[in-house]
Amino acid sequence: MQENPKNKLGQYFTPTIVADFMISLANINPDAAILEPACGEGVFLDLLQQKGFRNLTAYEIDPQLATAYSCVRYESFVAATSEEKYDLVIGNPPYIRWKNLEARLKEELTENPLWNQYFNSLCDYLYIFILKSIECLKENGQLIFICPEYWMNTTHSLSLRNYMVEKGYFEKIFHFNETPIFDNATISVVIFKYVKSQKAAKPNIEVAKYYQKKALNLEVLKEMNQSKSGHPDIQKFSIPPFEVHQRWLLISEKERGEVEEFEKACVDLTGKDEGLKENYDTIGDVCEIGNGMVSGLDKAFQLEGQLLDEMEVQHSIQVVKAKHLRPFHYQQTTPYLFVNGVKSEEELKTHFPNFYEKLQPFKTQLQKRYQYNRLIPYWNWVFLRNYKLFASDKPRIFVPCKERISNKDYFRFAYVGSGIFPTQDVTALFLKETTKESIYYVLAFLNHPKVFHWLRNKGIVKGSIVEFSEKPLSSIPFRKINWANPTEVKWHGEISRLTLQYLQNELKGEAERVNVLLDKLLK
Repeated sequence: MQENPKNKLGQYFTPTIVADFMISLANINPDAAILEPACGEGVFLDLLQQKGFRNLTAYEIDPQLATAYSCVRYESFVAATSEEKYDLVIGNPPYIRWKNLEARLKEELTENPLWNQYFNSLCDYLYIFILKSIECLKENGQLIFICPEYWMNTTHSLSLRNYMVEKGYFEKIFHFNETPIFDNATISVVIFKYVKSQKAAKPNIEVAKYYQKKALNLEVLKEMNQSKSGHPDIQKFSIPPFEVHQRWLLISEKERGEVEEFEKACVDLTGKDEGLKENYDTIGDVCEIGNGMVSGLDKAFQLEGQLLDEMEVQHSIQVVKAKHLRPFHYQQTTPYLFVNGVKSEEELKTHFPNFYEKLQPFKTQLQKRYQYNRLIPYWNWVFLRNYKLFASDKPRIFVPCKERISNKDYFRFAYVGSGIFPTQDVTALFLKETTKESIYYVLAFLNHPKVFHWLRNKGIVKGSIVEFSEKPLSSIPFRKINWANPTEVKWHGEISRLTLQYLQNELKGEAERVNVLLDKLLK
């Protein structure tokens, strides 16, 4: 989610029907001690009082909110030192990335022992609210929160996830895939019920998913909490309890089986430790991966039919933008000026007069770009990243660094020849020198439906957006060829040949034949 820069405290207020639904999930008596760690406008407090609960405690950092409730403590829940324990913690905690936190909140976290024990500056403000809320629960106490779902499978939240597995278990998780719940925020959220418990035997987790992008209503919420649902947009299933050191996947047993079957097909037991849980080969084993270069202001560097002299032509580069990528192919390139070797503005003006003229309307904006802790001339790209790799004579595979899959069942891995560059909206893959498989085989593999299915379920997914930076791409399972097996060698040659032909003529039948051969390898 993109935080509103004006929303410094991460305030996204919960609709009444959602808060009422969350309260209905709690299994508590009228005398239960209840905590809301960030009460906002007081929607939970109001509903709890209407239902007869009186033993309420709430925290709110904004003194202008929830002024009608005597139970509110106007201080930071994170910094509070109360030793009280609660039967229920409920609410909608703030979610703010570290870089967007106010200085006072950053300072507060650096002095917080729980934050220092479990988290760092790559973590979200949300994490400390979840962990401290669990610390505040009695044994068998319940935590019911609504929050973004991204922390359930990101690397930076592993310490939080391990803590939660060790301290208790999830009873229910309701997943809303970009359903518009909060005003001015497009985000995939979960509502979860978690129980603090030291018992060894943990129950399966009941999961309900809602896939519509229209406003929630009471009918949908009630259907999601029923043991069975006939609603066409609700998927219900149970999953095993989460484990430490693992990503948490909200997928059905059938989908999990398909994912594991694909991973098993990519296992190389001769080259891996059989004791490892994930002992399959990966794309990171066979490819070098680089995120695209950053200009800092693309429109200033894009050339749009300007007359160029010979020197300027030599200092132009061809770029493929994400919007021009298709499965296997790309549609067009865009010329960019590239004069990072120029030492002075006078040199730029003298030797590259058309470039100089092109850049002048953007000079002020260019000088305000992020400087990466150095002084960057306005005619320079700000971050070249993997320039030497991109400038090599190797062919490469491009993919958009982010891909929305809500309306498609494919990704756009495209073959690109040497001498063509990616910008920041594209990630590039190059075969390692040790890789024996052809780039055409790797290209066909990455565009295969089983790779799409794996990434949809085990990739880095936020809502309906799959991320393709270096780490997520590196983790994709890869089916290497057994070069001692003549049949596999033959299939590799045929897949490579058909893929090359498809790049040349785009005959659909050749792409289908490629997938048939890959299906044989992935059995």
